[in-house]
Amino acid sequence: MTVIREDFREILRLVRPGARVLDVGCEDGELLELLTREKRVDGQGLEISPEGVAACLAKGLAVVQGDGDRDLDHFPTRSFDYAILSKTLQQMREPRHVLSELLRIADQAIVSVPNFGHWRMRLSLMTRGRMPETRALPDPWWSTPNIHLCTLRDFTDLCEDLDLRIDACAALTNGKPARAIDPVKGLENWRSESALFLLSRRAEDRPDAVPTDLFGEVALPKAEAPARPKRRGKSKAAEQPDLL
Repeated sequence: MTVIREDFREILRLVRPGARVLDVGCEDGELLELLTREKRVDGQGLEISPEGVAACLAKGLAVVQGDGDRDLDHFPTRSFDYAILSKTLQQMREPRHVLSELLRIADQAIVSVPNFGHWRMRLSLMTRGRMPETRALPDPWWSTPNIHLCTLRDFTDLCEDLDLRIDACAALTNGKPARAIDPVKGLENWRSESALFLLSRRAEDRPDAVPTDLFGEVALPKAEAPARPKRRGKSKAAEQPDLL
């Protein structure tokens, strides 16, 4: 039985059936294959390594070789429903530009990042005085592909700066099931080993968008209380006792 990565399981839950999906940095196509099989998506991958491209093609997946830092600019605006970037943003040379491009070419972006503000990171730096090596960030500093590490607070600040809406967020910690969180709460910046975000442009930039709350539920407008009828004085007839 194949074990599905917990972040892939959460992405599978978020993506609607039959959607147009771009998986940026798709590696060997494991996630794209899962989405194609389980959600029947119209999927495409973008992968920089020839080995990854060959593995995807061997699985019958649509993939092109390219660099997420440079080649997202060539995709037409709103050509996908979802653009996915799983644990790769911190490896990009220009993460701000990449994040902005994801929300140009797709209605929503699904982005996961390791959280450098997790308590294990802080404890390791404080006690050992060395760059941490953890489950989420296992490589030593001199060989890691990660060049732009961030905390949850850093990431949410960037989303606010780019005027992006956080439609949903889930914490991923030590292989446990994903847990819905409010990423702006300070405690989650300590507790979450990594986090997965569902992002979109703000509603005012998308006139066709349906408003949702933080965890992706449709936000219905609050019904106004019916106006209370004005109290009228009793008529003289009403004041007379009923003689019948």
